[in-house]
Amino acid sequence: MARMSTALIASAGLVGGYATARFTKKRPLGGVVLAAAGVVAAKGWQERAGVKAAAGLGAAYVAAFAGSHPLAKKVGAWPAVFGVAGAVGLASWVVADRRR
Repeated sequence: MARMSTALIASAGLVGGYATARFTKKRPLGGVVLAAAGVVAAKGWQERAGVKAAAGLGAAYVAAFAGSHPLAKKVGAWPAVFGVAGAVGLASWVVADRRR
């Protein structure tokens, strides 16, 4: 885990989860992708920045997923997903990845 960017993992989880759900038309499968990436990112956050930071970034990851839904009604699905993925990626880099 030491070499993987948690920012990339978290962002890819949000984008990949949505893309999987959209293109397979199986929302639970998208949820599996989202959750798997979240678990991997959380392990990295904990290793690099500690439990409190991992909890905060985990909460941001879940909030980004939830917040992308109402945001999509205003700006469209893909812009919303890319926006929240970018925000979580930036937060992850600042809190965990930058320290490396």
